[in-house]
Amino acid sequence: MSGFKAFLMRGNLISLAVAFVVGAAFTAMVTAFVSDIITPLIAAIAGKPNFSSLTFTVHKSTFDYGLFVNAVLSFLIIASVVYWLVVAPTVTLTARLTRKAEATTKDCPECLSTIPIAASRCMYCTVELPTTTTGQAPATAAATAAAAQVPRSTGRHSSGN
Repeated sequence: MSGFKAFLMRGNLISLAVAFVVGAAFTAMVTAFVSDIITPLIAAIAGKPNFSSLTFTVHKSTFDYGLFVNAVLSFLIIASVVYWLVVAPTVTLTARLTRKAEATTKDCPECLSTIPIAASRCMYCTVELPTTTTGQAPATAAATAAAAQVPRSTGRHSSGN
């Protein structure tokens, strides 16, 4: 029973439940907005008194395409609100946060291990790393070997000599 209680009290489960309830309420609000305001406006422009009651009949079967149009309008409004109020600001914020983060590590061009950016020698393969003005090592192993003028090691993570 304690495991089930811990499962129910996890933060992400509660957040998901709250998001579901708010989403359902938002959907009901948008549906009411579309059926009570948008549909009558479109119906007034189109000359029909009740847009949601638009139908056509084929061989005694009635198709309520006005209700489908209401559903499409509701979807488009919900999708646009979610995009402009959630997705677009999140993308912008993520781009700002990742742009300002400075690199603290670099890859060794010889053994491709991750090492601190200020390192002048790889802690794994012990190759000397020439630093550039930005502290970054050159991109290729050939450039590293030529700049450092040390023979390349043949083994990965060798002890040095």
